[in-house]
Amino acid sequence: MTPDILAALEQAKAAKRPVVLATRLPGGEQCLLPDPSQPADLNEAAAKVLASDESGTIKIGDTDWFLHAHNPPLRLIVVGAVHIAQALAPFAAPCGFSVTVVDPRRSFGSDERFPGVTISNAWPDEAMDEFKPDSRTAVVTLTHDPKLDDPALDRALKSDAFYIGALGSRRTHAARLGRLKALGHTDEAMARIRGPVGLDLEAVTAPEIALSIIAELVAVRRGSPLGARVAKA
Repeated sequence: MTPDILAALEQAKAAKRPVVLATRLPGGEQCLLPDPSQPADLNEAAAKVLASDESGTIKIGDTDWFLHAHNPPLRLIVVGAVHIAQALAPFAAPCGFSVTVVDPRRSFGSDERFPGVTISNAWPDEAMDEFKPDSRTAVVTLTHDPKLDDPALDRALKSDAFYIGALGSRRTHAARLGRLKALGHTDEAMARIRGPVGLDLEAVTAPEIALSIIAELVAVRRGSPLGARVAKA
């Protein structure tokens, strides 16, 4: 790897920008993708590698390339240090997500209740401004309290977060959408919010609801048909 390629790769990592290190085989020449100066089919192959998170060898024309995905880490920001969050964090971590729980109520958001999980006691809008959700970030709000959930959703809708979910009944969600609309969000933008959050498993207990959330999150990330929302009456 040349010093220029190494420096560019480190810059991309620092900026949390997904890139692919492409190595021509067997010669060893390298480049970072996407790159408009490279063939379109090579850039398209790189995009697929980033989407799947799976590195591997492909053939473009008569040339073999090894494409190594360098994606930013997967993150899950959970707003509300409630019982569902306590069940959700252990599900999310083995699925590759770095979990942060945000709750300004220190009696809820504590290391004792969330051992091994990053805790932020900032107000949700401040926490979201600090964490800057990107295309590898999921945001889930669980408090039922508009003072906490709404500011987080407002920031999430202004970000590239690939998944946004909010706990609550359909009636609660309708009222939530009304408040977000008053903040200037369009119907198209608010359609990104999955509310009620999670796959429809008829879940009742906190672990069941947490399971429905992580199942939907994974389905959306992997492009499964299960991740496609169907409007309900």
